[in-house]
Amino acid sequence: MTAVGIDCGAKNTKTVILRNGRVVGRATVTTGFDQHEAVDSSLTIALAAAGINRAEIHKIVGTGSGKTSITIADDTASDMQAMSKGAFYYFPGARTVIDVGAEEGRAVKLDAAGNPIDFSVNGQCAAGSGAFIEAMARALDTPLEALGPLALTTDKKIPINAQCVIFAESEVVGLIHAGTPVNEISKAIHDSMANRIVSIVRRIGIDEDVVLIGGVAHNPGFLEALKRELELDTLRIPEHPEFATALGAALIAAGAP
Repeated sequence: MTAVGIDCGAKNTKTVILRNGRVVGRATVTTGFDQHEAVDSSLTIALAAAGINRAEIHKIVGTGSGKTSITIADDTASDMQAMSKGAFYYFPGARTVIDVGAEEGRAVKLDAAGNPIDFSVNGQCAAGSGAFIEAMARALDTPLEALGPLALTTDKKIPINAQCVIFAESEVVGLIHAGTPVNEISKAIHDSMANRIVSIVRRIGIDEDVVLIGGVAHNPGFLEALKRELELDTLRIPEHPEFATALGAALIAAGAP
């Protein structure tokens, strides 16, 4: 059976193709203004990577903030359902899943079968999302990919108290004007974001194993800050964390219980 999961987010649209339970193709494109075009492009690229054509697809399940735009989908799944299935596929011992994407942060508690039983979302402000780090990188005039590693080069603790990206950026500008080194500001940024994410995780309770998915899982500065806030030595991270929710949708399409 060939099953497809498409995760249409505010920033990126990801597609994962499963054939007989194995990932055979994946692709991501910028969502942009035309969500329909992004969905079609992502699927086309993933099909090419898998070496199969559309006629071989048995079922498509869509998820993400733009799931209603995935008109080619046979069905849809909530973000919580899809991220739970994706994380559990990689880590059957997973009980707490944290997803930090471009537009929001969220956490889900799973039962022993990998089903979501509770969740919490930081959807009111981008301060708990990848957009926060991107905004801070612009304020620091530092490449986004350099910001995380910079945070690992200092132990200095500087609080950023603002609960909004705009006000947090003002605090960062104040630190710049005060001559604070960029690496110390970077650590403060990642500590602040980790604190916000952990606050939503605590609403549902923290049970090991804790799995981190979403594109921000590639950021080493955030990863270390999150481990400090959670007081954990290890976080479980899949090989392709940004595709975990799309994979979960594909698993649902394949009939995963």
